[in-house]
Amino acid sequence: MLAAFLGIFNPGITQAQNTDSPLVVSTSSSPDEKIILPTVSVTASPEPSAVTEGTGSYTTPQTNTATKLPLFLRETPQSVTVITRQRIEDQNMATISNAMQHTPGVFITSSQGGPERDRFNVRGFSVDNITFDGLPISLERYGADFLLADMALYDRVEIVRGATGLTQGTGNPSATINLVRKRPTLIPYLSVKGHAGNWDRYGAEADISGPLNQAGTLRARVVAAYQNHDSFQDVVSRERKTFHFIAEANISHKSLLTLSASRQENNNVSMWGALPVAANGSDLKLPRSTFLGNDWNYWDKKSTSAFASLEHYFDNRWKVNLSINYVQADQDFFAPYIRLNASTGQYSQEQGRYIYRDERTSYELHANGHFRLLDREHELVLGLNHRDGDFHGYGGSTTAFMGMDIYHWDHAAVPRPVINLNAWMMRTDEAQTGAYVTTRLNLVDSLKLVLGARLDWYEFTDKGLASVSSYKVSRNLTKYAGLIYDLDKRHSIYASYTDIFKPQNNYDISGNLLDPVIGKNYEIGIKGEYHGGALNASAAIFRIDQEKLAMILDDQNVCPSYPAISCHRAAGLVRSQGVDLEIQGAITPNWQLGAGYTFVDKETRKDANPANIGQRASTEMPRHQFKLFTAYHRGPWRVGGGVNWQSDIYYKRTGFHSRQDAYAVADLMAGYRVGKNLDFQLNINNLFDKTYYRSISSSTTMGANIYGDPRNFLLTAKYQF
Repeated sequence: MLAAFLGIFNPGITQAQNTDSPLVVSTSSSPDEKIILPTVSVTASPEPSAVTEGTGSYTTPQTNTATKLPLFLRETPQSVTVITRQRIEDQNMATISNAMQHTPGVFITSSQGGPERDRFNVRGFSVDNITFDGLPISLERYGADFLLADMALYDRVEIVRGATGLTQGTGNPSATINLVRKRPTLIPYLSVKGHAGNWDRYGAEADISGPLNQAGTLRARVVAAYQNHDSFQDVVSRERKTFHFIAEANISHKSLLTLSASRQENNNVSMWGALPVAANGSDLKLPRSTFLGNDWNYWDKKSTSAFASLEHYFDNRWKVNLSINYVQADQDFFAPYIRLNASTGQYSQEQGRYIYRDERTSYELHANGHFRLLDREHELVLGLNHRDGDFHGYGGSTTAFMGMDIYHWDHAAVPRPVINLNAWMMRTDEAQTGAYVTTRLNLVDSLKLVLGARLDWYEFTDKGLASVSSYKVSRNLTKYAGLIYDLDKRHSIYASYTDIFKPQNNYDISGNLLDPVIGKNYEIGIKGEYHGGALNASAAIFRIDQEKLAMILDDQNVCPSYPAISCHRAAGLVRSQGVDLEIQGAITPNWQLGAGYTFVDKETRKDANPANIGQRASTEMPRHQFKLFTAYHRGPWRVGGGVNWQSDIYYKRTGFHSRQDAYAVADLMAGYRVGKNLDFQLNINNLFDKTYYRSISSSTTMGANIYGDPRNFLLTAKYQF
């Protein structure tokens, strides 16, 4: 059916590939303006380029995020989405959260941490691994928004759905998000961009790239961005400053050294929690502009990143890579959450002041290449990696105001309280060392077998004010297998299996760490590659079984550490299964499309409490999602639009039911290029001004209903030469 559906499209489109060099240089972002660049013979990589900048495409020829093998999407035995540079610009995706909002199968929750702590969820599980150019770091409990989130830094985002234990080691079987940085170009490039929109949104961006010597063996790129805007909510404001530097040096004709450094600062006025609900969980119908904090609240973040890699290419088509990535993220916030006293019916404002520092370092050495066995050529990857993390947080909270009138709140009514910063403290240290091997065996021309294994050593220590918890895991084995069969030159069917292992840093009501999660991930599917790789499509069925998975308690009133730390329980066996359908790339030379439908059914299959067996799990995530965006280019004009739809979400227990019904949000885009250098674009989001909650409250302990953005527009002007 997939082949029949896509076979109607013109097969004349081809995806440009550079098979002579890993350096891809382009300054064109329009499919009507192609620039053919001379081959750069500074290295000898045989791999096609995955760089998306300047291609005008919504897809890429290859990715190695799933297995470390450089595979075309049709050869990868898992579901993969690529958010390309063209798509980022067409939809004006400013942050990682914006990109995930439009990625098929990804649902963003913020219910336990407020609007500053977005968590990404895929296939019913939170994403706890994110990688920068393939080097992983853990997201932990405080979400991803504290990272270097400005999309001005990145060429593309690769999302591999399902378990990725072979490359990541420990982690949830949700997805791995790989952020791939922009690289220096061989041809000089300069662009400046400015934008303005409603809610006093203003911003500017500069991107400068090119060679630093006549031979082009030393290249650099600098990206700087600034944004400052208010919000549809009263008082709320956001300011973001970003700087990124990256340099490449060909220290020989076969060796490439890359160094980069980045810095981002966010200064926000925001909430810790969000809007409250009634005692029974029902919606209070507060206006979307409601902000129940104070004009002196703040939530400031700083992120610093450094990256280095050394690649060497051998004459026998082998490559070795040594990479190091470091991220330091700091947060300092003084922000409120709203609590309901069920016995009195009164709402109180609780203020928290907390300071966090999170340092994450990753190291990896891997080699990949080809070998011959039984008169056939095969591929092999050997790797060692280590990552460690050190989180240190301290602070405290207090009741700032009781008996709030939440419908008529005065943002200047509450003086800033004195907070005991020694009331709460947590320090966690984790370290993971792994060795892995992956091979793709060319059994026959149409049948490939991907086999992999990984051995991990893991340590985790949690130091609180009054106790220390720790555990250690030695020689945990993760197995991976994938079988790919080519039906013809365009279509492949596949099946894959992955082990799941996830040490947990979640706690029960007694303050004890839960045991590690174990499980299995299965996926079967069909993939199609059309127009020489310019269009990719896939359909997959998946099943994930997990034992001892942490499930957040419905009622956090029984949790003595809440809201600083939520309490969980360990489920017996949780099964998530469903369907992924996706298409991404060029329908015609001027028509790009990215679309996907996801169905996820997650329920408890075994549990100590028989009443939980057969019950749907993670009801705060939708079972159905459909996301689409498309753009058409005609001469200097381009127009586009999209829609995101999801089914209902809810929390339900005796006496409490919070809910968001199914909804759809539509967007529009129009752009016009003036000559070769100047470009204007208008984006209108939430075209029909749909009112909805993007995240809902799980209890009355902390109000967490978060409105989605009302209708808004952004006008962008870009000049490049």
